[in-house]
Amino acid sequence: MPIAVDIDVMLARRKMSVGELADRVGITPANLAVLKNGRAKAVRFATLAALCEVLECQPGDLLRWEAEDTEDE
Repeated sequence: MPIAVDIDVMLARRKMSVGELADRVGITPANLAVLKNGRAKAVRFATLAALCEVLECQPGDLLRWEAEDTEDE
């Protein structure tokens, strides 16, 4: 998927655990893990806003676009 999720980077910068972030955002640790590991197909703006508020960051600090490698045959 061309969207990369950098929640781990922000957690490390804030010295915060996944469990603490999940509690403060109001989502389950399992749902946070799905998002954090790039397996989520969507994220609600309310969840993204809560993540940004707790981590004191911008959405672009958590999500970035990466070009996919495509080979023309």
